[in-house]
Amino acid sequence: MINTVRAEVITIGDEILFGQITDTNTAWIGTELTNIGVRVVRKSSVGDQTEAILQVLAEAHERADVIIITGGLGPTKDDITKKTLCTYFGVGMVRNETALALVTSFFEKRGRAMTDLNRGQADLPANAVYIQNDWGTAPGMWFEHQDRVYVSLPGVPFEMKHLMANRILPKLTAHFQAPIIKHKMIRTVGIGESFLAERIEAWEDALPEHIKLAYLPSFGGVKLRLTATGSDNSLLDSQLAEQIAKVMPLIEKNVYGFDNDEIETVVGKLLIEKQLTLGIAESCTGGYVSAQITKVPGSSAYFWGSVVSYSNSVKVNQLGVLPETLEAYGAVSEETIRQMAEGVREALGTSVGIATSGIAGPDGGTPDKPVGTIWIACSTQQRTITRLLKLGQYRDQNIQLTTMYVLNMLREEILNQY
Repeated sequence: MINTVRAEVITIGDEILFGQITDTNTAWIGTELTNIGVRVVRKSSVGDQTEAILQVLAEAHERADVIIITGGLGPTKDDITKKTLCTYFGVGMVRNETALALVTSFFEKRGRAMTDLNRGQADLPANAVYIQNDWGTAPGMWFEHQDRVYVSLPGVPFEMKHLMANRILPKLTAHFQAPIIKHKMIRTVGIGESFLAERIEAWEDALPEHIKLAYLPSFGGVKLRLTATGSDNSLLDSQLAEQIAKVMPLIEKNVYGFDNDEIETVVGKLLIEKQLTLGIAESCTGGYVSAQITKVPGSSAYFWGSVVSYSNSVKVNQLGVLPETLEAYGAVSEETIRQMAEGVREALGTSVGIATSGIAGPDGGTPDKPVGTIWIACSTQQRTITRLLKLGQYRDQNIQLTTMYVLNMLREEILNQY
């Protein structure tokens, strides 16, 4: 029988708690552990304090089979991980000659003098299995203690990743008989979590015991993560595909992609496939839609340009919006957004034009048009469609949501018309 292997990831360093650096290590480690069937049950961050580290190690021992520690392995006095591990395991420090030789070589190749602090990098807890770090002087360490595996790694991301990928993951795979864990993500847009849950309730209730569903709300929609656990890789793949085939008829209208698909990447592939070109007119989003489009490598094949028309004069002179339209209806109106989308398509000579105009906030709203009132449009040679969004009070959120919705409108129009 294959048992679940549980892991806890601990990051050490005051700089993480102070917000001076962003911890990217735990997310990467979590992904890599999942890929070899190890389930991460907890992630913790702790400062450079001996008692705090000892406490979190003791707690992790009760929860996990594998404890991965990053950080605190530098040569200076504030790097206390090795000394704390000696205290935790009840052992002394010994100099590892292999580690010393590699540290010495590291400095010699760079023409730099070594100090006693640098030589101290080769001092390890007596019960540590030395793990060679090819990209730095801080060693990796492997411990087996009371049926648990502890791994201590440098906090520098590129050193940690190299050690983890080339040394630690193979050792963990050999040490444990872990199950296979497979994830499949379904990305939806334009539907809230509760509405989505109601729509797929019967399907969710019928899922096999070894396949779990999680709802991950995000801007403009929800990601559905299916996680399957077992011992047969190909069987899990086919079972996940079977469940996706069952649920898709219920949610297909709202599904824009799978796994790592982003809306701008999906739209870009559709534009290339249908041999279409795109022009964008932006007001309230201030160029954010264009930035998302051009984030995709190769977007020059379909994206011809944009006009950020904050002022009414630019709407009139560059996009051809009629002055009488602005006078009668205002910049934030269905009539104006229609002319913006049609105008940018004609001005740039593209197959499709999309446009945004609204009140992103935090001020500028009126009783008739409060903050969060936003119009979007998509214009093709066949027709122009518009949509009114009624969003919230937060500017950044309104800009991101508007971008998501207008790109999805573009996606749907391409699929409907071409």
